[in-house]
Amino acid sequence: MYDGTSRPALSTPARRRPAVRATTAALALAAALLTAGCGSSRDTAQDAKAPAAPAAGFPVTVDNCGVRTTYEKPPARVVTIHQHPAELMLALGLKDHMVGTAFPDSPVLPELRKDYASIPELARKEPSFETVLEADPDLVYGGYGSAFAENEGRSRTAFADAGIDTHLNREYCGRKRVTMRDTYDEIRTVGRIFGVPERADALVADLADRVGKAAGKVADVPKVPVFVYDSGDRTAFTAGGKSLGTELIRLAGGENVFADLDDVFGDVSWEQVVDRRPEVIAIYDYAGAGSVERKKKFLLSQPALEDVPAIRNKRFVVLPLTATLVGVRSAYAVEDLARGLHPESFA
Repeated sequence: MYDGTSRPALSTPARRRPAVRATTAALALAAALLTAGCGSSRDTAQDAKAPAAPAAGFPVTVDNCGVRTTYEKPPARVVTIHQHPAELMLALGLKDHMVGTAFPDSPVLPELRKDYASIPELARKEPSFETVLEADPDLVYGGYGSAFAENEGRSRTAFADAGIDTHLNREYCGRKRVTMRDTYDEIRTVGRIFGVPERADALVADLADRVGKAAGKVADVPKVPVFVYDSGDRTAFTAGGKSLGTELIRLAGGENVFADLDDVFGDVSWEQVVDRRPEVIAIYDYAGAGSVERKKKFLLSQPALEDVPAIRNKRFVVLPLTATLVGVRSAYAVEDLARGLHPESFA
């Protein structure tokens, strides 16, 4: 769905970072020697033996998409690649741990907008490896798998070699169907990494309550057939059965007509769309895929689709793409979808 950037050269920044750390270590050693000259050698020896006190609740070990990371303390300088990891961190009150964001693809949640704007934006798309290194992070948190695209020099191994930890949103671990439980588990995992498990539990409780209230309003109504239109003209790029979008549609009182597509996203023919007769079309809105109005105009102008109930009745629901991903927005999406599918339940 997204454009990539050219593969960056890796050698210079990767060499520069250890050099900076070596210089810092040398300065620290020199300062220690000067201090030792002013005090006794016995005191200095005792200080050297005293271990640093571990942060409360640490170390924390996380298995993430096949990468095992042990955090001795909360990361202090985080770069997020893609918008939904940034919003998740901000919702947990972790703005002071963030030194860079990248790839905004929809308007930020109103309550998070001010904090998001205060963090440097490193790139409008995925940043180069060098750009990330210049922010001097100790953790890079990616939203889509492309955050760590090997062919663009941003592999998790490359970051590890530079002394930087990485975390990938669990939706892109390539496992089974994604559900709201994955959203809640992701929030709790991030809460553990940053030593704020109570905040994570409170946020999960709030989001689960929001979902429960919306789903409860449409629990007993007939399911509405929904077709997700992400993009595409010759074929339709849509949400498959493994996507969180399918779960959101179900909770909102609908049924994804392509829930049998065994993938998170995939291409289907327009003939298949016609055959499955969706009554509502959910349009995913994000930067770089054309405006919502352009998508509507395209769908309404196709003669082959004119007998599809959703087209005939012009029934569209618009969702920011970020609202359909593992992150804080997915709970909001359930209510937005439910209102679009069953407006009578919210009258």
